[in-house]
Amino acid sequence: MRAELLAPAGNLEKAKIALLYGADAVYIGGKQFSLRARASNFDHSMIEELVEFAHGLNKKVYITMNIVFHDDDIYGLEEYLVYLDRIKIDAIICSSMIVLEKAKELTNLEVHLSTQFSLTNSFLANYFYFEGVKRVVLARELTIDEIRKVQEKSKADLEVFIHGGMCVSYSGRCTLSNYTVLRDANRGGCAHTCRWLYELYEDGELLSGEHDFQMSSKDLEALGFLKDLLDIGVCSLKIEGRMKSIHYIATVVSAYRMFIDDYYKGTLRDLDIYRNEIKKAENRQTSFGFFGGDTTIDQQLYNQRSEVPTKEFVGIVKAYDQDNKILLLEQRNYFSPGDVLEVFTPNKDIIQFKVEKLYDENMLELDAARHPLQLIKIKLRVSVPVNSMIRKVI
Repeated sequence: MRAELLAPAGNLEKAKIALLYGADAVYIGGKQFSLRARASNFDHSMIEELVEFAHGLNKKVYITMNIVFHDDDIYGLEEYLVYLDRIKIDAIICSSMIVLEKAKELTNLEVHLSTQFSLTNSFLANYFYFEGVKRVVLARELTIDEIRKVQEKSKADLEVFIHGGMCVSYSGRCTLSNYTVLRDANRGGCAHTCRWLYELYEDGELLSGEHDFQMSSKDLEALGFLKDLLDIGVCSLKIEGRMKSIHYIATVVSAYRMFIDDYYKGTLRDLDIYRNEIKKAENRQTSFGFFGGDTTIDQQLYNQRSEVPTKEFVGIVKAYDQDNKILLLEQRNYFSPGDVLEVFTPNKDIIQFKVEKLYDENMLELDAARHPLQLIKIKLRVSVPVNSMIRKVI
């Protein structure tokens, strides 16, 4: 069985981009029951459009329903589950027994256990398997050897996070945001309080000195352990980041797609090739998390900024006029004549060119692309597919 590459999507555009750039499945949140309250999230019409789009590509859509339920959160649960079953959602991802029991009672939905449950052993994996759970998403605190042992004994399929944000609490079970700003991380409101800057004192003495203190972890990047996960036979490899941009999603998904395909073809290349592709997205600093064992200072961010953008996303291709050799793009960041741009296509092709002139929709010449979402035309002799990403070579 080939491992699934599973990508996040905070809105319909991101979901389609993830699927076009190589994801086998996407996970999304509806307007209720999802842990990403600040994502755009999907209303019923968007969910239905995405299911039709994904199934047309022979790919899958999973819905997250992984909040910690309070009594007020139960309202509408039964109707929502029946609706998801009717439109043929491929699976739901939950962490609460109430969702599991209602799904079994009312629907034929496939159920996956969320990482929010913090599952770390094969005994629980098998317990949930016999309760009707097809797949369990392992806690992010497991080492590669522990994952191997769970896989050997588990009847449930295993899903493992391979890329994206990590939590300083145990698999996301954090109350820091709730305590500081009354935003409940376990009900979709995380304020990422751990990434704030603090002054650290002990007995009235300032310990942090000239550096503000952070308690945030570096993002996960599992390329160094990806072959091990594939050798073990993990069912699904999961990327985190429903709040990320379409450029980030396209770039990261494409890099992991390339690695997985190379693995199955027996043509794996040097890790830096895949890593350098990932670095073209805007990224926080990364580490391998818990895969190698207990974490050290090298996996943490204590007193430094973490963002390391290396290539600037300037637009997405909306059309290509084959007769007149004109590229139409929707601008996202500033660029101007003289810049060297790189086209990154869903087919993994890379095309570089220097911008000679820019035009607006009416072919009036521009001195620069200044306005986000403006439609820009560029003369380009090479045909470029719709939904290709364009980034500035820095």
